[in-house]
Amino acid sequence: MGTSPLRILSVVEATTINAVAKVVLEFYRAARELQQSTADFPEIQGSIVTFERRPDTGLPNAFVLAAHEQGLETSVIPERSRFDLSVLPALRQVVEKHHPAIVVTHSVKSHFLLWRSHLSRRYPWVAFHHGYTTTDRKMRLYNRVDRWSLPAAGHLITVCQAFARELASSTGVSPTKISVLHNSIRPQPPATDDEAQALRSRFGIADTERVVLAVGRLSKEKAHIDLIAAFARLRQANHEINCKLIIAGEGPERVTLETAAESFGCKANVIFAGQVTDVRGFYAMADVFVLPSHSEGSPQVLLEAMVAKVPVVATSVGGVPEMVEHNESALLISANDPSSMSAAILRVLTDEELTHRLTVKASALVTTKFSPEKYARPLVDIYREVIDQRTSAK
Repeated sequence: MGTSPLRILSVVEATTINAVAKVVLEFYRAARELQQSTADFPEIQGSIVTFERRPDTGLPNAFVLAAHEQGLETSVIPERSRFDLSVLPALRQVVEKHHPAIVVTHSVKSHFLLWRSHLSRRYPWVAFHHGYTTTDRKMRLYNRVDRWSLPAAGHLITVCQAFARELASSTGVSPTKISVLHNSIRPQPPATDDEAQALRSRFGIADTERVVLAVGRLSKEKAHIDLIAAFARLRQANHEINCKLIIAGEGPERVTLETAAESFGCKANVIFAGQVTDVRGFYAMADVFVLPSHSEGSPQVLLEAMVAKVPVVATSVGGVPEMVEHNESALLISANDPSSMSAAILRVLTDEELTHRLTVKASALVTTKFSPEKYARPLVDIYREVIDQRTSAK
């Protein structure tokens, strides 16, 4: 690959360590480790541009702080609204200052601003499509904005084949300009038995009670209401199974979900844990992890459950069936089917051989397919190819 450093400027919309922020920071960390441990990996010189709407307090937000801790130079551009075109001069100035070999954008606004800035005429541009975390009117708006912006990028990267097909259809971008890279995960030390027991005590979960776990934003497309319906059905049909459902996460659907738990008659056994910064203790006490979504890309929570060796029940949507195989590394069911979900949860809770097989194979998959190294190497190859194509076209 040569010895010259590869200068990358990442444009990221994050103030917290959200899913996109994790992807960006993990890439730079993995790239640094590969450069130090192998002779064939280039030095990566990474820097970050981000935006912030709050008044300047002089204190970095969580994402900027994490980037600084990794030694990444970060520029924060003040903005007044989500698609504030007044940031364009500052964006041009930052990009010109860094003079990167390639610019990488990570969300709808970043794509839009880079397109409107005309910087793609001077710099190779790769755009990431991580999927949309909202639905209905906002998603239609984001789809429209992406249709304007993304065809101008030199290459698109998305997190699953399902999204790649949607992008090609909605943007008119040739499939040859779209690559798929599933998210990766770096295994963390598991929570201790004492930490898991402390969580049980905190939420009033007896040692004899089984735990059904879901982790994710409480939004409509995550379909936690299907899980609550499935959980109620499970309890009604199997009185001998003493269990509780924990939903870790926060979002606009919380009140609706709490009302649903009451109407299904299982409110006392459904725990809304709220926003959780460290989920390891929840996985440590879980007997089954359920991903009930109607739409997914390459879900980080699925990888977290696989690392934690918690058996998985998931809807076969988006990139999920590209990551795990039914009855081998997870139980896959149709979306919007609480009956099948309830039956799959019951299988996991009552079949020890099945549980062992699912967790062993899922854990092995993390190492063979979803390690940070497996993500960083092909990504750098894509960047190099886009740069070479721009150079040869001049």
